[in-house]
Amino acid sequence: MNKPTLAFIGGGNMATSLIGGLLEKGYPASNITASDPMKENRDRLSQQFGINTTDDNNKAALADIIVLAIKPQVIKQVAEDIRPALAHQPLIISIAAGITMSSLEGWLGPQTPIVRCMPNTPALVQTGAAGLFANSQVDKAQQTAAGEVLDAVGISCWLEKEAEIDAVTAVSGSGPAYFFLVMEAMEKVGIELGLSPEIARKLTLQTALGAAKMAIESDVDSAELRRRVTSPGGTTQRAIETFLDGDLPGLFSKAMTGAVERAQEMAKEMAD
Repeated sequence: MNKPTLAFIGGGNMATSLIGGLLEKGYPASNITASDPMKENRDRLSQQFGINTTDDNNKAALADIIVLAIKPQVIKQVAEDIRPALAHQPLIISIAAGITMSSLEGWLGPQTPIVRCMPNTPALVQTGAAGLFANSQVDKAQQTAAGEVLDAVGISCWLEKEAEIDAVTAVSGSGPAYFFLVMEAMEKVGIELGLSPEIARKLTLQTALGAAKMAIESDVDSAELRRRVTSPGGTTQRAIETFLDGDLPGLFSKAMTGAVERAQEMAKEMAD
């Protein structure tokens, strides 16, 4: 089966990650184009991946699928500039945070098939998690194609309501930073308890990796896994009780609700 032509407008880290993941999964390099105003980015992508590059967004917009991998601050200008080149109604995938579907449709045209996506930074190491929402113009084949693009660097989940993207932002979009904060704290305390910085770091990172791997491969939920490693009266129980006494679940609720509120604020700011 012939693969659709695919263009990335913006050649930064996320585009680089997606291109690399697609090529690893067999997507033909000849079907991929990246558009970027910076020659060094174009040269890097061409040399690294053997894909087509251009500095002309309208030329890139002739593809079957267009990924808008650009900063939210410039997406309006870029979208309005390429709108005349979209008569063939390609699928548009936007990974710009805070840019609503209504804004995208206003800039690109109401008949344009659009998927709004919230990826996260672990996509840079092929372990990303993304939430996707499609407008009513996206057909089944385009939905499958959009999923293929994001699944190239991890997993993707389709959302029924656009508002759920804010929850995705709070869970997986911002989520890596939560785990980095926990790892940072564990390393610091490990050093205070007498471990060398190198050992504290190695043990913390391997423990985080192991816990995630166990959770992914297990047939029970995280709460049950926690119970299974918490022996009554043991060291883990003492630590867990301390976390609960400090209302760690409540703190997470407050923090993640704050992330949702900020996402909503950002959407309003971008629409103004």
